Amino acid sequence: MKAKVLFFMLLGVFANAQFNRFFYEYKFIPDSNNKDDVKKEMMLLDIDKNGSNYYSQDKFVADSIGRANLEKQLKAGSGSISMNRSEKPGMVSYRVTKQYPDFKTYLFRSISMDKYKIKEDKKPEWKILPEKQKIGEYNAQKATTSFGGRDWIAWFTTDIPIQDGPYIFYGLPGLIVKLEDVTGSHSMQLVGNKSIKAQEKDAELTLPGNVKILGLDGKDIEVTKDQFKKAWKAYVNDPTKNMRELMMRNGGEAGGKVAFKIKTTDGKEFSDPNEVFKEMEKRTKEMLQKDNNPIQPDLVN
Repeated sequence: MKAKVLFFMLLGVFANAQFNRFFYEYKFIPDSNNKDDVKKEMMLLDIDKNGSNYYSQDKFVADSIGRANLEKQLKAGSGSISMNRSEKPGMVSYRVTKQYPDFKTYLFRSISMDKYKIKEDKKPEWKILPEKQKIGEYNAQKATTSFGGRDWIAWFTTDIPIQDGPYIFYGLPGLIVKLEDVTGSHSMQLVGNKSIKAQEKDAELTLPGNVKILGLDGKDIEVTKDQFKKAWKAYVNDPTKNMRELMMRNGGEAGGKVAFKIKTTDGKEFSDPNEVFKEMEKRTKEMLQKDNNPIQPDLVN
């Protein structure tokens, strides 16, 4: 009875131009060599009649604030633009969309300054097990799958008869309320949900012709998983290639060299282009060494 009531409630929500927002607490270990360092991020799964969108709450808020500040500066027409880093920019930069009813799935990720739209061409193949338990307030049942280079355990509930879940996972007889890989490196658990009135889509931010801001201009490059892996390997081998090309291009457009500098955490400053790129490459490789336990290893290995 409870499942039927919720089902008709969801139909009513969708019919009234609203969507359901499900809140998942995401715990993950970025560095497999430091398993005590467990990060947490609140992830949102927005579901309406057309599909779902899974993304970081902190990143969404930071992007919204940054966009509002930029629009304010552009309207002021001061001639200069300041881009301040948010205090909580979000640790999870990717997002996932699924289109109903066929569950066409896309993963959106960035490499350096390039944004990619990766089509997921495989469907999770689930093995539903008889084991049941209570997850929060929901009656849940166990299922397992191997996907993306990891083995996963999911708990789904028919109390919410939506065949969706966090990240790229879907296809069970109810909403996934808990998901964890067998190593315990990545886990997502439903901690709340609410109905929200659908807002009109934000209008695209139009920049003046002479204004170019990294990360705000350019569209997503649609690629296959193999094409993304190739781009990722090129980035790992030469992390500053895109930045060098951008500086050379902008320097040519400006009729000379582009002046820029970088400051390290210990107070050192570099202004010579070669030294700047050398320091950037060093920082990036150090970061990659500590971020060696991705949620989907098959994309980067």
